Amino acid sequence: MGVIERIFTALFGGGRNLVKDTAEVFVENAEAGAAREAVMRGDALAQFGREFASSRQGRFDAFMDGVNRLPRPLMALGTIGLFVSAMSNPVWFAARMQGIALVPEPLWWILGAIISFYFGARHQVKGQEFQRQLAQNLSLLPTVTRNLQALEALEQGALMPGKADASTDAALTSQGAAVEENLALNDWSAGSASGR
Repeated sequence: MGVIERIFTALFGGGRNLVKDTAEVFVENAEAGAAREAVMRGDALAQFGREFASSRQGRFDAFMDGVNRLPRPLMALGTIGLFVSAMSNPVWFAARMQGIALVPEPLWWILGAIISFYFGARHQVKGQEFQRQLAQNLSLLPTVTRNLQALEALEQGALMPGKADASTDAALTSQGAAVEENLALNDWSAGSASGR
């Protein structure tokens, strides 16, 4: 018993845990990591609080803060608006996209530079890929127009299927004219007549 006790005292005694201390060399102590993360989050929140707590902001500063927050939501809502207009009035949308296709390339460069500056790390290649994709999509306009015309004709009932014409098929005519007997209804009516 003395040997085992000495081994455990060597490993866990003296107010230390040799196994725990050795394991922490290879794996982070979860409790200490959580405590560090809590301190970091608290410091970040305190910094944000100090940043936005300034009550000495003038009207111009407040106005500029509002203006700086507009471009991203406006671009997102504008893009959604383009999708809605493409669905609701594709010919109008295609006409506007044709106008955009006529914009000279240097203007696209300027617009790309402005957007790149504002959002950071945007590349001109994305704008050129967008133009190429736009041209491919515009080539589909005649097909889309034909499909819309067919859908409108269906909606107005011009292409709605009618009843099958059974005048030339004697078997189909006799099946359509035949009245099937409903056994459950016959049983019920017989039961009602007998007073059950």
